[in-house]
Amino acid sequence: MDNEDSLDKRELLKPDKMINLYARGAFPMADEFGEIDWYFPQIRTIIQLDNYNIPRSLKKFMKNNEYDIKYSFNPMEVVKNCANRSETWISAELISAYQNLFNLGHLHSVEVYEADELVGGLYGVTFRGAFFGESMFSKKPQTSKIALVKLLERLVEKNFVLLDVQYITPHLAMFGATEISLFDYEFLLNQAYKRFVFF
Repeated sequence: MDNEDSLDKRELLKPDKMINLYARGAFPMADEFGEIDWYFPQIRTIIQLDNYNIPRSLKKFMKNNEYDIKYSFNPMEVVKNCANRSETWISAELISAYQNLFNLGHLHSVEVYEADELVGGLYGVTFRGAFFGESMFSKKPQTSKIALVKLLERLVEKNFVLLDVQYITPHLAMFGATEISLFDYEFLLNQAYKRFVFF
C-alpha cells in the first residue's frame, strides 16, 4: 500500500466521514496488521425490533441474577474490553476513532455491572433511528446476552427503527437475527433516518 492509500484510509476515520459511511450501511474492521477497511455486505443481518426473541433459559437466568445496567456510562471501557482478545478487528486506531464518535454523541453502550465491576457489555454507533451494533464481551456467564436484551428493550423504548448486527451468528440467531436483502435493508435505513431519536 502506498502513502496516498494510507492517507485516504485515515481520512475515512474522521468523525464526519465515519458517520456518513455508517449511515450508508458500511462498517470498519482492521485486519491482523492493523489495516482498516470498510465493508458493505449485500446480504444484511438485523434483529427486528418488533419481532425479537429472548431465550427462555436467559429469562430465567435474569430473574435469578441481579446485575446493574448502565447506558453509555463508560463506552470506551466497553470498546477496550471488546478489543482485549487474542484476535481482534478493533485496532488502536479504531479505538481512537470511536473516541471521536463518542465525543460527538454517536457511540453508545450497554454495560453490565456486578458490585461496580464491569462484567459484560456491548457497543455500537447510532445515527437517528438506526443502531449499528459493533461488538460485545462478557467476563461472567450470560452477561453479553443480558446486555443485548437490555439493548433491544432500550431501542424499542426510544423508538428506534433498525438494529444492524452485521453478520449472523448462533449467538445472535437465538434472539431472532435474520438476513435480509440489501433492498429491504435500505428501506429500513430510510425509515430510520426519518426519526430523530436519542439513545
